[in-house]
Amino acid sequence: MTDTLRPPLPVAPDTASDDAAGAPRKLSRSIGVVGGTLLTLSCVTPASSLFVLVPDLFNGLGTATALTIAIVAVICVAVAFCYSELGTLVPSAGGEYAIVGTLAGRFAGWLVFIQSLIVVMVVPSIIALGTADYLAPIVHVDPALAGVGVMLAATVAGLLDLRANAWITGIFLVLEVIAAAVVAFLGFSNSQRGVGSLFHGVVATDGGGSSTVGLTAILTAMGIGLFVTQGFSTAIYLSEELENPRRNVARTVFWTLGISVAVILVPVVALTLGAPDLATLTGGDVSGMVAGWSNSAVGTFISLCIALAIINAGIVMVIQNSRVLFASARDKAWPEPVNRAFSTLNRFNAPWIATLAVGLPGAALCFVTSGLLSEITGVAVTAMYLLVAVGALLSRGAKHKDVPAWRQPLWPVLPVLLIVFLAYVLYLQSVPALVWTGGITAVATLYWLFYLRPRQDTRWVITLPEDEQV
Repeated sequence: MTDTLRPPLPVAPDTASDDAAGAPRKLSRSIGVVGGTLLTLSCVTPASSLFVLVPDLFNGLGTATALTIAIVAVICVAVAFCYSELGTLVPSAGGEYAIVGTLAGRFAGWLVFIQSLIVVMVVPSIIALGTADYLAPIVHVDPALAGVGVMLAATVAGLLDLRANAWITGIFLVLEVIAAAVVAFLGFSNSQRGVGSLFHGVVATDGGGSSTVGLTAILTAMGIGLFVTQGFSTAIYLSEELENPRRNVARTVFWTLGISVAVILVPVVALTLGAPDLATLTGGDVSGMVAGWSNSAVGTFISLCIALAIINAGIVMVIQNSRVLFASARDKAWPEPVNRAFSTLNRFNAPWIATLAVGLPGAALCFVTSGLLSEITGVAVTAMYLLVAVGALLSRGAKHKDVPAWRQPLWPVLPVLLIVFLAYVLYLQSVPALVWTGGITAVATLYWLFYLRPRQDTRWVITLPEDEQV
């Protein structure tokens, strides 16, 4: 944890002369691998994914849920290779859009930015809406109001010092891991079926029977499956605040992916083996299964740990997502008054208006039904990964092949396979989710054509920190 306690780096004062000179404000490099991994793990929110998103997978996949997540984990390894290379080649708080925009052109970067913006604005609300279910043992709260409370608390925390938040999220992360470990222990201790059931997908039906889960159903669920593990890639959003990014971005990405997959997958296997019957497993009532295996006190403890994990997720998502808006303003994506607002830093060196722009709309979205939002997010995450894989194909062109960066193995085979697979996953997603995501992308394309493109010299000029120019 010492990496999160380094002395703060000096920050240039926010003077009028700085603004007049047009020099972009820089985030300070004050986070090591440990702090970056804690923040990024908390953005994956393994416990929140386990207890909020995985039950939806149980509903449609039954005993095939663990196998689906394992396949997703393998796909994510290939994705992590791409992110690690590109995140060290183009270290920017803009993340995916800065990478793809630098390598494939500004319009491609803009398309990636829109997909990431969908994720930025929607995911925190989806997670926050799960809070009320896990506060039920001590207090009954309307899910929307509980979600709003979580988002507002996360927004306030996001305005504070980033290194302090690394400690806060680290403490909450310990509680997440404890909760997941207890669920895994109880599930394995009450095993009702053999390991072979993990490879034979069966789901309960409404009439009390069961049906086999086919390969198409598993592939269709990959969109939400990628959403479950998605946060590991957000390590690159911290690349302007990580010390020695050429080395530490890749380490943070892989440590985060490995730990988060373990924290999610092991309890899912335990739940699959320990569920008292197929109907209970398909219902996805994790709290009910925990209470049935133990007693009310343990069930209450687990529920409160999950609620804290959701709050933790909100804090980190607001922190990291605000950096995307900060970087987009620095790159002149908006009219000048908006750019100035989003790039303003407070006394803690946090982009405070960008933080509010993420947190407050997120609170409002807590009044929207989460089902379609989850599907839309799955589409956006899949499309974003696909475009990043395209960027990985271009990462070793003449301009970039000699730049010092972490390099992935099996290039270009892995990016090509990833593109083919993700394109097929997109094809299998629900029509409403594709229509909504496509519609948002179409509107953003019009904004590009009629506002950004005619102003290419002064708008959407993707920049890197001065010490990280490619």
